Amino acid sequence: MTTVRAVTDGFLLALASIAATLLGAFILAVFFYLNSALHRARGAAGRAHDRYIRAGVRWVLIAYSLPLIVALALVGAEPVWAAVSFLVFATALVVATVDTSRRIVQKGAARRSLALAANEILTSLAVVAVVALPWILGGWIPASSDFAPSLLLALAIGFTSTAAVIMSVFDADEMSAHAPEPAAPLRRSATRLRRRS
Repeated sequence: MTTVRAVTDGFLLALASIAATLLGAFILAVFFYLNSALHRARGAAGRAHDRYIRAGVRWVLIAYSLPLIVALALVGAEPVWAAVSFLVFATALVVATVDTSRRIVQKGAARRSLALAANEILTSLAVVAVVALPWILGGWIPASSDFAPSLLLALAIGFTSTAAVIMSVFDADEMSAHAPEPAAPLRRSATRLRRRS
């Protein structure tokens, strides 16, 4: 009895095309953000929040690349190459998850955005499932259908992480808009006048 339905090449190609579309749209959005006044005003190179955003962008790119490359490998290559490509991208995803988790616990990394903190916890748990599912379902040599749940989950957490990154930008803007302006320093001439009178 199989626990996962057999997947067709058409399904895998559709999954790869969805991942490619989301990956392309995300790359375009990153270019727009890098060219925006918001990015320049926030001093991207020196702030912990922007270093976290950079790590998050790297994570999302890997999360979208995993279902794209592995689905194409499952259709056009031998099963061993699909397993190798899955292991390479899954390892990169785990390393990127550790990096983003390390950055989020640093002071100031994402304390302004509840969306980033909640997403970090959920995606860290989901990455464990993404890595483990093919081997749990298919043993030492997983079939194409055994990779499908992991590929769908990687696509889903890439999408939720994209939404979390976008919401964090809005949260940062809202916090900076509500920040009180520093009081203007007293002029020396005004204090001298008071002393004379």
